[in-house]
Amino acid sequence: MSQEYILSRSSVVTEFFIVGFPGLQPKYYSLMAAFLLCIYIAVITGNSLIVVLFVIERSLQKPMYIIMLSLSLSDIGFCTVALPKVISRYWFNDGYIGFYVCLFQRQLIHYFGTLNSLIMMIMALDRYLAICYPLRYPVLMTNRTMRLLIGFSWVTAMIAPTISLMQTVKLPFCGPNTIIHCFCDSLSMNQLACADATLTNLISYAVAMFVLLVPLSFIIFSYLSILVSVLRIANTQGRMKAFSTCATQLTIIAIYYVPRFVVYTTSNIPNAQMNSSQKIALVMFYSLLPPVVNPFIYCIRIKEIRQFFIKWCVHRNRIVKWCASFQ
Repeated sequence: MSQEYILSRSSVVTEFFIVGFPGLQPKYYSLMAAFLLCIYIAVITGNSLIVVLFVIERSLQKPMYIIMLSLSLSDIGFCTVALPKVISRYWFNDGYIGFYVCLFQRQLIHYFGTLNSLIMMIMALDRYLAICYPLRYPVLMTNRTMRLLIGFSWVTAMIAPTISLMQTVKLPFCGPNTIIHCFCDSLSMNQLACADATLTNLISYAVAMFVLLVPLSFIIFSYLSILVSVLRIANTQGRMKAFSTCATQLTIIAIYYVPRFVVYTTSNIPNAQMNSSQKIALVMFYSLLPPVVNPFIYCIRIKEIRQFFIKWCVHRNRIVKWCASFQ
């Protein structure tokens, strides 16, 4: 066992305190807790609906919906890891979290972030094949192929957070234990180390940029290719349908990648840092908005899901009328 690791575990810090938003006044704590709880309920309800629809409706068991299912499960996992503690902090003033629990939360926070990045890359690949190679798409992208890609993503997404975590556990934590954030993450924990964390921060930054920029580069290439293919379509209606299919995904991708890049970059460039409240607000924005809006956007925009709800409503009305006839 290394000397650095022994030093880190001989530290006096056994727990951390989650502050949340540092500028929030106590009189607004209950309101913030209620707001975050509503977000959590919305995420669980909306994404669970996607999961249930995929299970019970065989017509939705296609490559694109396998991506949606995986994204919904990832969003449920992320919010379940991130939100309960900060809700507890504001509602019951219970912001304390054990050292190892904090490490575990940190690992899962970055794991689900990495997983979402890989899933969005697969989503871009799916749209690229569907639009640029429509005749070969059924052969190239089968359910089995999609399951393998998604399974590979769920496994490999653990690599990048683990590399960063291995650097963090070598640091000694012997004094400050206040995490200025809504959950444990690498930057917040590294700032509390009693040793120089410059190298650890650089490794974490390099890993984060790799996780973000490699999938993003492929996503940009995919959608540029899609744009070229769409512009070649002579039929205006066909162009509009293709653009409509990709517009929603591009919006979610922009929300996911752009603010993340800003946060990671400003945290590692001198004289470019945001204050704590701005950073936390931006992190919560890009972390929570996509899980909330994804299910509702897909339910409204995707034809098969709309048809399922119409069919379900018609069937329900028939049952209600049939029951009423016996009264």
